[in-house]
Amino acid sequence: MNYRAALWTRAAAAQALRPLVRHVDILIASDDELALVAPEVATTEDARVDALLAAGVREIVIKRGAAGAEVIGAAGRMARPAISVPVVDTVGAGDAFVAGYLSAVLDGLPISDRLNRAVTTGAFAVACRGDWEGLPTREELGLLDLEPGTTLR
Repeated sequence: MNYRAALWTRAAAAQALRPLVRHVDILIASDDELALVAPEVATTEDARVDALLAAGVREIVIKRGAAGAEVIGAAGRMARPAISVPVVDTVGAGDAFVAGYLSAVLDGLPISDRLNRAVTTGAFAVACRGDWEGLPTREELGLLDLEPGTTLR
């Protein structure tokens, strides 16, 4: 999901997106975007998640911004808080999160590691100006796990 209000109304987006749910394996959405794909009768987040899982979505990844993210699927729920970094620019944070999650899917990582990589790439994105300039290489992914003041050689 990547709803943009400047491009279409919520009603138009929902009408276009709801029929596509049956083709979705992994749905990544902000918590306010779930209503655009879940049935209109589902009015709470839990009801929307249940309806999407019943429709065949295998994993639902809910982005919660500074509060972190959560993955919900057949194996249950797993949440991860955001990594605290000085926020310089939030542009591109959602795209970075998705890139981190999907790259971890492609690497065959378990859900906990997918979620960790997603919040890590999101943290890198908000810590610098621009929408992609601060994204880490694979070798840099662990840098935010280091103790403050750690010397790198």
